[in-house]
Amino acid sequence: MNDIIQRLYVTGYQSYELGIFSEQDPKVKVIKNVLKRELVALIENGLEWVMISGSLGTEIWTGQIINELKESYPEVKLAIIFPFEGFGSNWKEHNQLLLSELVQTADFVDAVSHQPYQNPGQFKNHVNFLLQHTDAALVVYDTEYPGKSKFFLGDVEKYLEQNPYELLTITMDDLENSSDFGDSV
Repeated sequence: MNDIIQRLYVTGYQSYELGIFSEQDPKVKVIKNVLKRELVALIENGLEWVMISGSLGTEIWTGQIINELKESYPEVKLAIIFPFEGFGSNWKEHNQLLLSELVQTADFVDAVSHQPYQNPGQFKNHVNFLLQHTDAALVVYDTEYPGKSKFFLGDVEKYLEQNPYELLTITMDDLENSSDFGDSV
């Protein structure tokens, strides 16, 4: 890392992309442990804000980790930046509850578009906002296992052509090397 990362966007696989349909799935613990290790290192190096969009999976788990880490690192803050108003309102009740709990504990919550979902342009505006308001992104993603995050990574590559930005990744190898994740896939 060249400079101190003060504002980080964390994203990656959604739970269903990993075949995770319960918070008790052993894979969740592995992913959270690897995310926590990465986040602690960044916090100890000056990270102040972690931003998520509130998507199920990597982003929700990141929010939960930040809330846990606030006990030891009260200087770190969680921001939830939704792409549009009402994000997640059509999810199953349990998933809405996970998101609602994070919203209540976040240090900052807002939406890039203050309208309900209207068109895919809202997602593009959301990504542009995140790239312009963070120093780096931490993405749980592996090119061998494509998922929705490939679109975000494509936007990061374009952004990097004209802007300084740090892209950090956690791959399947990173997860597998951290424990017996491979046995639980």
